[in-house]
Amino acid sequence: MESNGEAAATPHAVFLPFPAQGHLTPMLRLAKLLHARGSFRITFVNTEFNHARLVRSRGPGAVRGVDGFRFETIPDGLPRPDRDGTQDVPQLCASARRTCGPLLRELIARLGAAGDPVTCVVADGAMTFAVYPAEEMGIPALIFFTPSAGGVLGYMNYAELVRRGYVPLKEKSYLTNGYLDTPLDWIKGFKNVRLRDISSFIRTTDPDDIMLSINKDQLEDDAPCAFGIILNTFDALEHDVLTAIRSRLPNLYVIGPISPLSHRIPPTAPSSSIGSNLWKEDTNCVKWLNTQVAGSVVYVNFGSITVMTRDQLVEFAWGLESSKSPFLWVVRPDLVDDDTAGLPEEFVRDIEGRGLLVEWCNQEQVLAHPAVGGFLSHCGWNSTLESIYEGVPMICWPFFSEQPTNCRYLCTEWGMGMEIGSDVKRGEVERMVRELMCGEKGREMREKAKEWKLKAREAIEPNGPSFVDLERLVEDLASFSKSKRQ
Repeated sequence: MESNGEAAATPHAVFLPFPAQGHLTPMLRLAKLLHARGSFRITFVNTEFNHARLVRSRGPGAVRGVDGFRFETIPDGLPRPDRDGTQDVPQLCASARRTCGPLLRELIARLGAAGDPVTCVVADGAMTFAVYPAEEMGIPALIFFTPSAGGVLGYMNYAELVRRGYVPLKEKSYLTNGYLDTPLDWIKGFKNVRLRDISSFIRTTDPDDIMLSINKDQLEDDAPCAFGIILNTFDALEHDVLTAIRSRLPNLYVIGPISPLSHRIPPTAPSSSIGSNLWKEDTNCVKWLNTQVAGSVVYVNFGSITVMTRDQLVEFAWGLESSKSPFLWVVRPDLVDDDTAGLPEEFVRDIEGRGLLVEWCNQEQVLAHPAVGGFLSHCGWNSTLESIYEGVPMICWPFFSEQPTNCRYLCTEWGMGMEIGSDVKRGEVERMVRELMCGEKGREMREKAKEWKLKAREAIEPNGPSFVDLERLVEDLASFSKSKRQ
């Protein structure tokens, strides 16, 4: 074990992720990348609720940590939910912002008193309040926005959308009367973006809406106070958007796609075994994929937060069945927003041998499998980047947050996506799956996906822009420790 003097001389980063799967995953990957260098100590702070979920899904060893990589917990301020799933996002954001700042300050003080002083804080983009306790204690804070750069640019313009009178919506009819098709050609950095393509939290008639207010505060007030901003994307993919963000937040570290970078951590590294999946993974789906024809399988996963009605579930089910393509479908226990989550018995019977249903899986492993030829997705940013990295074209069904932005770019700018209507119907699902897997449009999307796959891999090669930015980030974080000792 290191002595207190050795610990004090080592850069020590506290990571504060937002407690949802899509945020935890990239935050943990960056933490592991730093720790694997051998010169960083990491304290990874989970909420008590998510800590318990990790223990249930991965066992007690998941939060035991290793030398130089510890887990800590803080309460999130919410009553314990009655089921094992992602908590209500608006309430969680509001509660964390209200209660977690002083708790973070106490944790940093306790670590320092134990002879392990914190030299920097890396806070999730939904936990930007962390910049203030860090600043009070003389510690640099960086913000890791886990959405796409396009999503972040949308959030950066929330305040302007309010000032110009676009938001909040005057009445609920604006959701369906064509108002959301209003072009936003005045936002520098965006191409062909409409109001409906901005993060879904603008779709409110309440001027005091929690997510509208919090996102304005995070980008208008908090982010400019941070030492720098970290983004999980790459320059070739979102160049114009990144240029626009840099005009307001100049110290930008663009280090994506971070997932394959983290896979370069040697298996012998102590932190290589640390994982973040809050759901138990099915281990048989790869065996099933091994029995399928190359490029024939549609992979279906709507992420860790998306919920749908039973009617929507049934429409997706029969559309997939009618397409006659083999498919692997992740159906979480909490995917449906009521207690009638079961799929029709006749559907389960009819797809036997051609469709596989699982509760969760290793998505990167699935997308990399040669049998997978298409991805029906909610367009969460982790899923989108993983699909781009593996060159898998997508059918897009965005649910909330910045997913509509990702969908718009996949379909109109990157050319590797098709959008399915929010009012999903089985006939449309069947038609799109057939087009994706066998049609001319699908062939064109596959070619575009191959092009983006190559560019994503070039970005993280040595001397690639994302690799270079990661090295700069490492150097800057290490320099905080040196300046603290001087």
